[in-house]
Amino acid sequence: MAKRGVKKLHAKDALEFFNQVMVEQPLLPFLIPLGLFAWFVERWVVPFSNWVPLVAAVWATIQYGRFKRKMAIEDLNKRWKHLILNTTPTTPIEPCEWLNKLLIEVWPNYMEPKLSRKFQSTVERRLRSRRPKLIDKIELQEFSLGSCPPTLGEQGMRWMTSGEQQVMTLGFDWDSKDMSVMFMAKLAKPLMGTARIVINSIHIKGDLLLSPILDGEAVLYSFESTPEVRIGVAFGSGGSQAGPGTELPGVSTWLVKLLTETIAKTMVEPRRLCFSLPPVDLKKQAVGGVLSVTVVSASNLGKKGASNELGNQQSLSGSTASGIADNRVVHAFVEVEVGNLMRKTDTSEGPNPTWNSTFNMVLHGETGVVKFLLYELDSGGVKFNYLTSCEIKVKYVLDGSTIFWAIGHNSGVVARHAENCGKEVGMVVPFEDNTGELTVSLVLKEWQFADGSVTVSNSLSNGLRSSLDGSPKLQPRTGSTLRVKVVEGRALAVNSKSGKCDPYVKLQYGKALYRTKTLSRTAQPVWNDKFEFDEIAGGEYLKIKCYNLDTFSDDSIGSARVNLEGLLDGASRDVWVPLEKVDSGEIRLEIERIQNDQNDNLKRSSSKVEAGWIELVIIEARDLVAADLRGTSDPYVRVHYGNNKKRTKVIYKTLAPQWNQTFEFAETGEPLILHVKDHNAVLPTASIGNCTVEYSMLSPNEPADKWIPLQGVRSGEIHVKIVRRVMDSGKKTSLETDVSALGKGHKISAQMRDSLKKCAGLVDEGGDAEALSLVLTEVEGVQDEQEVYIQQLEREKAVLLRKINELGSEIVRSSSGPARTPY
Repeated sequence: MAKRGVKKLHAKDALEFFNQVMVEQPLLPFLIPLGLFAWFVERWVVPFSNWVPLVAAVWATIQYGRFKRKMAIEDLNKRWKHLILNTTPTTPIEPCEWLNKLLIEVWPNYMEPKLSRKFQSTVERRLRSRRPKLIDKIELQEFSLGSCPPTLGEQGMRWMTSGEQQVMTLGFDWDSKDMSVMFMAKLAKPLMGTARIVINSIHIKGDLLLSPILDGEAVLYSFESTPEVRIGVAFGSGGSQAGPGTELPGVSTWLVKLLTETIAKTMVEPRRLCFSLPPVDLKKQAVGGVLSVTVVSASNLGKKGASNELGNQQSLSGSTASGIADNRVVHAFVEVEVGNLMRKTDTSEGPNPTWNSTFNMVLHGETGVVKFLLYELDSGGVKFNYLTSCEIKVKYVLDGSTIFWAIGHNSGVVARHAENCGKEVGMVVPFEDNTGELTVSLVLKEWQFADGSVTVSNSLSNGLRSSLDGSPKLQPRTGSTLRVKVVEGRALAVNSKSGKCDPYVKLQYGKALYRTKTLSRTAQPVWNDKFEFDEIAGGEYLKIKCYNLDTFSDDSIGSARVNLEGLLDGASRDVWVPLEKVDSGEIRLEIERIQNDQNDNLKRSSSKVEAGWIELVIIEARDLVAADLRGTSDPYVRVHYGNNKKRTKVIYKTLAPQWNQTFEFAETGEPLILHVKDHNAVLPTASIGNCTVEYSMLSPNEPADKWIPLQGVRSGEIHVKIVRRVMDSGKKTSLETDVSALGKGHKISAQMRDSLKKCAGLVDEGGDAEALSLVLTEVEGVQDEQEVYIQQLEREKAVLLRKINELGSEIVRSSSGPARTPY
């Protein structure tokens, strides 16, 4: 075997040598036949001397030596370049025209659509929180980056070494003239109206830094400094742009500032974004997650640089960092922030405090930023001085893992990789001014996905599939119902003055708003209140607001958002939701999505009966706000159902009116809205709340009795009973009740005459306005009864005509049949 291997090696060297000689000696193909011819002559015709083979051997030896020397030089050059690449802090500038040529080819069909979708979601989120005063509402309608890609490394690119981190530096120059980003804006006073704002050009120029981390599993990218940003804006109304963007004052400046701030806050050193390079793509879209954060300890805390750099920052109590002479921190605590969700540790002493405090934080989306703010309690124990901060970023990777990264010492990178949910990751992160380090432990408990699956510690949870299994198909959402049970709360905030906590919870989903009962004197309430919502497509959040009941104004003790996207039919979710904008507090919810087949059965059962009508009984109200100076109201309810508008009678001088009035509407599927108003004889009526009555998911002829909280006011609920009345085609029509129906018509006419006589008498006698208004309200009530009666007659008429047509068709079929043949 050894001899065979040696023969193969010699044969390979011989072949390489022959190829090299053929390249360097192009005349060799002619010389070889010539040599063979000479040998033939010498062998068979005229013999030559013996020096010819010796010359050939010497020549071959020289050529082989040149070949080996060239191969050795090339190998040394490769090793030398590799050594320079790994050891020198900076490599020579290399041209990258090939990269821009490749980018031009792949930009239109791959990169531009993908980046447009990603940037569109970012722009929509920023527009919700930032808009100029002249714009009341703005909506993104079109987003396209155009056909011109950015130019990378126009002056070349190079590798640098910063500490232990390798960084590639290259120029970034994007000058696009054919992009199209269109906004539809509703203008505020004094402009009013609507306008279109179109960004048709953009210029961004800066130096881009790329840093591979985690052995090449991800790349961090950022600008070395804030780039130069310019945009071109066109402004117009209707379908065309009438002039330059300066016609709408401040629009161009606002857009440039918005874009610059977004870039500066996300991807200007030392802040960096992450691009993951997973080996496997599970085709999952993460929409949220639960992260457990444990603040373990800090080390080497001091105030070096804190008084100079951070002295102007506000503390929790509104004070500023005063800058004590010594560098020793006595009492310190850490506040953890994820979006609007905030939690803080207890206070610990010494320059190396230990907390070991664990909090559950909620992530909205596939990325998140966990901020750690360090505060110190001053010697008086009253004020909290802000010292410094650091942050850790979290990102979901398409292979089901999670990446954590933060800024390290000397602008380095601290990165960790969790292969699956439930894996604990420890990180030591320096504070921004390098006055100490923070040790934390992170556990990503679960990722929630748009297809309904949930990854929980690499196992199944709550009847939902793990993300490592095959993803279920996205279920249709229209017509489904979400059942939400507010179970209990814990560690709710109490009133700082009275020490009481009388909590209640408001749930809002779309336009539907519900409220739990109020529990007295408890920070650990148990409600067990159930509510139902019609599911809304498009990723609508369930908004939670928790209040502490007070005499004058209820105190907010936290709020939260729950992402309901991806909840499968028949699946339930039991979750503790941390309250945001407070130091403590959690609400437990049980969420269930009713299966679609139940709603389909309901629709089929409804289709078997004739189209019916809505019967609404407005019973009473309670806890209404006082609209009059005397501390009471004169409430009545105006009902809006499509184009139909009706109203109840006015109940004077009360905050708990009782109407007990019934209204009927032909069902059209439109929203049923109640407006509670305060009646005034002279002044315009005042609104004291409104609400929407949900009825679409009610079973036919089954009444629903509910208390509905009023929106737009501090307090108030209205008690209604609603029924979807339908008439079964198999039942008898109202032909048998003609006499009673006729009596009802005479009764309505008599009531109308009596009301008109009362009104005429009061006018003749010069009666007061209050009595006259009451009589007019009675007249309107009789008119409403008359309308309901007419609608009932029309429905019975339609049923009767249909029955007559069916009977006529049956007679025709029976009479046109074949005649019987007698035997």
